[in-house]
Amino acid sequence: MNTAWTRITSEPDQLGESPFWHPQEQRLYWVDIPGKRLVRVAVDGLQAQGAVEYWPLNEEVGCIAPVQGGGLVLALRSGIHLARAWGGPLHLLAAAPYDTGKQRFNDGKCDPQGRFWAGSLYEPKDQALGVLYMLDAQGLHERMDGVTTANGLAWSPNGRTAYWADTAAHQIRAFDFDPASGQLSGGRVFHQMAPKPAGWVWGSATPYGGRPDGAAVDAEGCYWSAQYEGQRLLRLSPAGEVLAEVPVPAMCPTMPCFGGPDLRTLLVTTARHGRSAAELAQYPDAGCVFALRVEVPGLPVSTCPL
Repeated sequence: MNTAWTRITSEPDQLGESPFWHPQEQRLYWVDIPGKRLVRVAVDGLQAQGAVEYWPLNEEVGCIAPVQGGGLVLALRSGIHLARAWGGPLHLLAAAPYDTGKQRFNDGKCDPQGRFWAGSLYEPKDQALGVLYMLDAQGLHERMDGVTTANGLAWSPNGRTAYWADTAAHQIRAFDFDPASGQLSGGRVFHQMAPKPAGWVWGSATPYGGRPDGAAVDAEGCYWSAQYEGQRLLRLSPAGEVLAEVPVPAMCPTMPCFGGPDLRTLLVTTARHGRSAAELAQYPDAGCVFALRVEVPGLPVSTCPL
C-alpha cells in the first residue's frame, strides 16, 4: 500500500477532528476542538484549492455533519445546533443533557437514515460516564453509555452494524443496528488494543501502538481507526482483524474520512494540543491535515434532513 502522505493544510489545528467530504462542494470540513472553530477547504486531488476558511465559535465543537440542501449540524459543549449557512446564526436543536462543566460532546456523525449521533467525553476521565446520544425528530435519546471518551462512531456498508469506541479503554465495540428504530443491541468487543504502558511518554523505549480515536468505514466494510499516540491508522476487517497498518506523519492522528470524486482519497486530521516540545520538533506538521490515495473507496457521508 502506498503510504506517501501529502500535507493538505499549512496552519496546524490544536486538535483537528470530525472531518467529512462534501461531494457537492468538493470541500473537506472539520473542527478544531480546543481552537473553538470550524474549518473547511476545497481539495482537488491531493492539493488544497484556495484559502482555508475558519469559522470561530464561542465554545468547543466536538463534531459536525452536513445537512441536506445546505448547512451544518454542530455538537457544541452547550448542545446540538443547526446552522443554515457557513458562519450563520446557530439554532438550538437540543440542549446538552449533561453537566457542561465536566462533559462535552465529542465524536459523532449522521447514521445512514440521517439521524445525528454524538457521544460525550467525561473530562475528569476517572469514571466511565460518557454516553452516546441520537437526535431525531422526536428529540434527543440516550442509546449507549459506560465509556470515558466516546469515539470511533461508524456504520457498516449495509447499515446493520454500528461501531463505537472508548478511547480510554483501548476498545472498539460492534453492535447490531436496527435502521428503523436506531436501537443498538448485541454489543461485543470488535477489537481490543493493548493498554498504554504505565509511565509511557513520547520517546519511551517501551513500544505503544496508541488507542482508538475517530474512524471511517470503506466500501469493503473495513473499519479504519486512527490510533492516537500510535502514529498510525489501522484497517480492520469486518471480523476485527488487522489487515493493514498505515503510518501517519504525526504521533496523534485523530480521525480519517474518504474524499475526492471517487472517494479514494483518504484524509486524516491530527493533533498537537498538549504534545511535548521534543515531539513537535520531530513532527512539526502535527495538527495538519494529510491526504493519501488508497485502492478501496470509502462510503459517502450521510446527511441530516433538517
